[in-house]
Amino acid sequence: MAPFRFGVQLSRAASGRAWRDLARTIEGLGYSTLFIPDHFEDQFGPLVALTVAAEATSTLRVGSLVFGNDYRHPVVLAKEIATLDLVSEGRVEFGLGAGWMRADYEQAGITEDAAGVRISRMAESLAVMKSLWSDGTATFEGEHYRITRAVGLPEPHQRPHPRIIIGGGGRRVLGIAAREADIVGVNPSLAAGHIGSEVLETTTAEYYHQRLAWIREAAGDRFERLELQVLTFLVQVVPDRDEAIERLAGLLAVTPEQVAGSPIALVGTTDQIIETLRQRRELYGFSYIVVHEAEMEAFAPVVAVLSGT
Repeated sequence: MAPFRFGVQLSRAASGRAWRDLARTIEGLGYSTLFIPDHFEDQFGPLVALTVAAEATSTLRVGSLVFGNDYRHPVVLAKEIATLDLVSEGRVEFGLGAGWMRADYEQAGITEDAAGVRISRMAESLAVMKSLWSDGTATFEGEHYRITRAVGLPEPHQRPHPRIIIGGGGRRVLGIAAREADIVGVNPSLAAGHIGSEVLETTTAEYYHQRLAWIREAAGDRFERLELQVLTFLVQVVPDRDEAIERLAGLLAVTPEQVAGSPIALVGTTDQIIETLRQRRELYGFSYIVVHEAEMEAFAPVVAVLSGT
């Protein structure tokens, strides 16, 4: 099984100095990676923020969860990521998604095509970027991109390319992730285009088992080389696990069993969470766990025990 590692997802800080301090804190607490999303809401611009975080630290990896493909041309994004990977000496994890948040499209005036079109465009974009990073050039003619002798310089530090993350909840996008990515994120369904009550229906244990079966089928022989990632949303390090789960279940209008069994939830004492993560790695294969800024310090004792094991 892949050893445990941990990341923190955050969006912004009060100032540039605070952002650098935050990156150093995350590194000092033993986390592997600082992640930032890619939306048009109140958050820092990902490329600049990741560059500053990498420069402020020496071992911390930096990445996106995830770059919205529809907002970024692959030739341009490939150069930016290669440059960041080069100057950070190989500390980039490149997350790419098809775009899902309806508000982003509405605010920016970008046409939100059907999910199938967006996923096809993402797959083409990834092919272009892989060629630029690996071969130093790309010529590509697809339904969405026409690239002619594009130059892939500078070369990224990691060869043949930075580690690639693709996540999702649908069969097609998870199939692409299983065949093309190094890290596969198994996520709730975001097909509605926003976070609503329907998302809760796709956070159950049964949902995750089904998605992992799809990944295994699509990956074939490369499944054992994949790193499986889960982004958590309900993390509480508390002395009374049962009480906290009951409270969360009431707030979310679900059963306590659903909260306790969901991979997006980690509730209990440090020791209980450690045991839960070990059990879930056995059950699902999840070894790469991402939490949010609000709980990163309380969760740090878990990171100290499990990282690298």
